[in-house]
Amino acid sequence: MGRFKGRSILVGVTGGIAAYKAAELVRSFVKEGAGVQVVMTAGARQFITPLTLQVLSEQPVATDLFDLGLESQIGHIQLARAAHLVVVAPATANVLAKAAAGVADDYLTTVLLATTAPVLFCPAMNSRMYEHAVTRRNIEALRQVGYFVLEPDAGFLACHEEGAGRLPDSEVILEAASRLLTRPTLKGRRVLVSAGPTWEPLDPVRFITNPSSGKMGFAVARMAARRSADVTLVSGPSALRDPPGIATVRVRTAREMEQAILERAPGMDVVIMTAAVGDYRPADVAPQKIKKGAVELTLQLVRNPDILASLGRSRPPGAGQVLVGFAAETENLLENAREKLIQKNLDLIVANNLTESGAGFGADTNRVKIMDRTGAVEELPILSKDEVAGRILDRVESILA
Repeated sequence: MGRFKGRSILVGVTGGIAAYKAAELVRSFVKEGAGVQVVMTAGARQFITPLTLQVLSEQPVATDLFDLGLESQIGHIQLARAAHLVVVAPATANVLAKAAAGVADDYLTTVLLATTAPVLFCPAMNSRMYEHAVTRRNIEALRQVGYFVLEPDAGFLACHEEGAGRLPDSEVILEAASRLLTRPTLKGRRVLVSAGPTWEPLDPVRFITNPSSGKMGFAVARMAARRSADVTLVSGPSALRDPPGIATVRVRTAREMEQAILERAPGMDVVIMTAAVGDYRPADVAPQKIKKGAVELTLQLVRNPDILASLGRSRPPGAGQVLVGFAAETENLLENAREKLIQKNLDLIVANNLTESGAGFGADTNRVKIMDRTGAVEELPILSKDEVAGRILDRVESILA
């Protein structure tokens, strides 16, 4: 089930070179289950044809405020009423100025005045235009009246200049849209999430690690941010990109993760430790690459710090901080999870059996059991990791309440 299933998204496309990216954006919304209605300005039609977006959205594209077909039933008002969210991408300096001034001289700007849905502007333009004092004033004016503006990416622009002004990738826009369509049940809450594996070096080119991809922790951070939490993600080495809008701290070893977590945990309302932290590290790290020899190599390992246990010990009684741990096991799942929950003073523990199909490292799904301090267990079916994250956060919210 797509994250926008049952939602109506109105995509406004304006006349900038980034208009060609609207095709991918519309396709992505449709793929995620949204019903998409496209509105194009006259300038946008100079860069991409309405037919392209009509094929992708499977809906006629609105372009003419005086179209006798669409407007026979005051179409622009109907579109404004039907939309759950309006996304203007790309948003040119011109449309930002018109919207800030309340001008309604074409289909899109008229819809903007008529809709009561959230509106997300995604500016894309030359960096000097974007940084101009008038454009910045217009953006601030839009925010003050309740519109949302997604900051553009920086990089190489179509005008062959470097700077801020690139339209963000479709996934970044979709994530911003997801947050606007999610109830802000964690607004005002600070959430700390750990994710991924740790690397414990043997020498400059080798290390001990595990197959954790970080997907579960990234999903928890992403879903908490959608609920309007102030999220900090501490991640070990992972190929996943930093999630947009989330403060992400990258670490490598267990001791680096310990320092990053313990520095940030005080003052957090929720700490969710999904990271697969290495239990051991080599006692000695060779300063140069260890050469292959004729004899066997014996490694001496020492214990790494137990970050979760430290968090459980340091929680002041009655402080109200919710602490969640994970238990990845291959046998005696509930017994081992219960022991870990008690010993480490957790509020919840999320347990999964790594030998079960769809529940191991690197998968896009997970199958977990959630245990609370009373010993009660909620068993979830195989779900996407986003869905699992949502169920965990539901339990966290019930404790916070």
